[in-house]
Amino acid sequence: MSHEKTAIKTIYFSMISTFFLAVIKWLAGFFGHSYALIADAIESTTDIFSSFLVLLGLKYSSKPADKKHPYGHGKIEPLVTFMVVGSLIVAAYIIAKQGIENINTPHKLPQAWTLVVLFIIIAWKEISYRLVIKRSKETKSTSLKADAWHHRSDAITSVAAFIGITIALILGKGYESADDWAALFASLFILYNCYLIFRPALGEIMDEHTHNDIILIVRDIAKEVPGVINTEKCFIRKTGMKYHVDLHIIVNADISVREGHSISHDLKDLIKSKIPEISNILIHVEPTD
Repeated sequence: MSHEKTAIKTIYFSMISTFFLAVIKWLAGFFGHSYALIADAIESTTDIFSSFLVLLGLKYSSKPADKKHPYGHGKIEPLVTFMVVGSLIVAAYIIAKQGIENINTPHKLPQAWTLVVLFIIIAWKEISYRLVIKRSKETKSTSLKADAWHHRSDAITSVAAFIGITIALILGKGYESADDWAALFASLFILYNCYLIFRPALGEIMDEHTHNDIILIVRDIAKEVPGVINTEKCFIRKTGMKYHVDLHIIVNADISVREGHSISHDLKDLIKSKIPEISNILIHVEPTD
């Protein structure tokens, strides 16, 4: 299965599981008198929208290169990630605003059975995070990584809700707002996760130099090709789930242009066969001094 198909299949899993959990959270929060659970439900609802954006981005980024987009459509991935971050910031604001209002408003203690619901949600969200983050590493997808962090942040906000409800139930009357403080903490954690998701996506848009591991592999592969004496400059930039390589190789100055051309093609074919994620390689031939 291709990386694109794997990523799209993973996003469908995220959307379906998040939808059912959001419904459970809304119902449990409303009937269990827990704003922390309702805050959790708000985040999960935005997660569904974000996953939908990621799905559209993955489908668009998998389109082949064309005349207008010779390097493919992969840059849509970090742009979608920016939109996902935006939706998370909105969710964090709504949760924080409502949490502050609830802290200053007397309300009922949450129901004890909401803890059981939260325990199940925490376990499922952590499992979902591990599954999606594994797929994001396999596919090198920035937006899939963002979706994975949705699951992790959801699990941690649920832990905050669990702690807040537990404190409110143990200490009883007068501590009803512990649940709301938990929701407020959750909003701050969501903002922190926004930075963790935003930073690598920004680096991808800016073609930031962060691929030393692949550069080392490319240089090692170059040594296997007859005629390549050494490598010089090597730049790698990421576009969606694919990489583009600019490589300078050093060859014998006395060989013909045809021979140098043949060596560069042999190297290009070998790199693509060993690193399928690389879609485009530009090789510049340098003569020995």
